[in-house]
Amino acid sequence: MAKVELKQPIVQEISETVKDAKAAVLVQYLGVTVEQDTALRKEMREAGVTYKVYKNTMMRRAFEGTEFEPLNQHLDGPNAIAVSKDDAVAPARILAKYVKDIKCFEFVGGVVEGQYADVAKLDEISKIPSRDILLGRLLGSMQSPVANFARVIKQIAEKDGAPEEAAPAAE
Repeated sequence: MAKVELKQPIVQEISETVKDAKAAVLVQYLGVTVEQDTALRKEMREAGVTYKVYKNTMMRRAFEGTEFEPLNQHLDGPNAIAVSKDDAVAPARILAKYVKDIKCFEFVGGVVEGQYADVAKLDEISKIPSRDILLGRLLGSMQSPVANFARVIKQIAEKDGAPEEAAPAAE
């Protein structure tokens, strides 16, 4: 079998991974310990993010002609890619924790919602809370005025419904 035939399934796998993805983030991982990498991979799996290490030439071929093509400029050295099809900020948010804690681990670049993001932009994106947290905050802000209104109405009802002190009877 020719080398090209052996590499084609890997390129196809990368293409399928990034197809319809909301975000893809490249990081350099040189010097990361097995312990740190295991913890990172576990957190990525729990968030529904695919995190893999591929050869740069394979990623370059898979990215050609897609919205992820701007990442080709960063494909030298040891790179890993984190891809999310559901949550656009999950890869950047999870990786940012490790970038902060591990000196040799760093953002390289990414594509979020079809837009190229450099290191500074990825850092900004990583500070956006998850969708669940944002929905919770929205629900809380919508519920708060209603709950306060209900408390006020209840207090008025209790005040008006309480028996008044009996006035002395006029004789």
